[in-house]
Amino acid sequence: MKKILVSGASISGPTLAYWLHKYAFEVTLVERAAELRLGGQNIDVKGPALEVVRKMNLEEEIRAANTTEIGIRFVNVKNEIIAEFPVDSSLSMTQELEILRGDLVQILYKRTKAHVRYIFGDAITALNQNAEQVSVTFSSGKTEDFDLVVSAEGIGSHTRKLIFGDEIKFKYLGLYTAYLTIKKASTDSRWARWCNVVGGIIFVLRPDNYETTRASVTFLSPELGYEKLSVEEKKDVLIKKIKNVGWEAERIVQEIKDSDDLYFERVSQVKATKWSHGRFCLTGDAAWCVTPIAGKGVDLSMSGAYILAGELSKTDDYEQAFMNYENRMRPFVESSQKLPPGVPRIVYPTSKIGVAILNGLFSIVGSKPVKNIIGLFSSKNKDPEKEIELPDYVVDTKRSVSND
Repeated sequence: MKKILVSGASISGPTLAYWLHKYAFEVTLVERAAELRLGGQNIDVKGPALEVVRKMNLEEEIRAANTTEIGIRFVNVKNEIIAEFPVDSSLSMTQELEILRGDLVQILYKRTKAHVRYIFGDAITALNQNAEQVSVTFSSGKTEDFDLVVSAEGIGSHTRKLIFGDEIKFKYLGLYTAYLTIKKASTDSRWARWCNVVGGIIFVLRPDNYETTRASVTFLSPELGYEKLSVEEKKDVLIKKIKNVGWEAERIVQEIKDSDDLYFERVSQVKATKWSHGRFCLTGDAAWCVTPIAGKGVDLSMSGAYILAGELSKTDDYEQAFMNYENRMRPFVESSQKLPPGVPRIVYPTSKIGVAILNGLFSIVGSKPVKNIIGLFSSKNKDPEKEIELPDYVVDTKRSVSND
């Protein structure tokens, strides 16, 4: 049996831990935060992620935690509806299985906690590899030996830096984005609302299943290191950026002041020429962050974790397993990181005229005749082409996770 340490308790980490346990590995999962980080916005479970979820027998539990969102409306600064796309529309941002990031994290934790050793409030500070094992030092001062270590952390992975240093590159997409939970208002409904305002700013307000609203603010900007600021400094930057721009900005400004779950980060892709070094491997955003623009984050996190665990189960040669995992995943990652010409800047007009032109385009696309034509060619309601093959690996049923 191999003893494996996974760092990061978001989506890819617990998914990886689940499958590693299935294949009879001894798994420890360490998370820097003192408890599960249950914040975050709506995410969709579709394609490869849905396939993995079904293999885990989690579909009904995820369906029961649906955010209640019924579609998206594009509105102007007067809150007038320009176009709307219900969940069954080929152009809707809303998917059939919409769940809050935190709810999915909670579901994955519940499914794995009985069989995976979770360590909260600790982090990896040093890794020393030799031919037999990896000696890990934690911020708590404890040390422990493992056969393999996997970073399933986020875009700013600290553990990745211990192994790869500055070798990993980032492709900044010209945007910063912020997420927070806000109080529900009379203008909120089961429809998500998207509003472009002058200055290259997009507001999105989305319903959740907790009688609150999930807000995001995304804006054009040169890369200025905002993600490195303190929470209060981040709040100041956001407030200065959106104050007096119209629509529901003043409501959001007040909510930013009071927020205790603000997330503020640059929108960048992670570009890594390799995902492993010796007994250490990357998965999830630490390996390939494709950004929310691609709409593939959960697909990649869950399929990557599934494939990495499966390949490790097939051979005692971990280097070969890491290579097989990368060969299977990299084409999907590279395809997901490709963006159409002009994206994302094309949907972030900075002038009043630019916003009016974009809203006019939304109105045309949202008209019934155009939606009907597009629907004829859409694959949303058909069986989509498989983006990645998920092999059926052999499971050790004697050690399988309970409640499957």
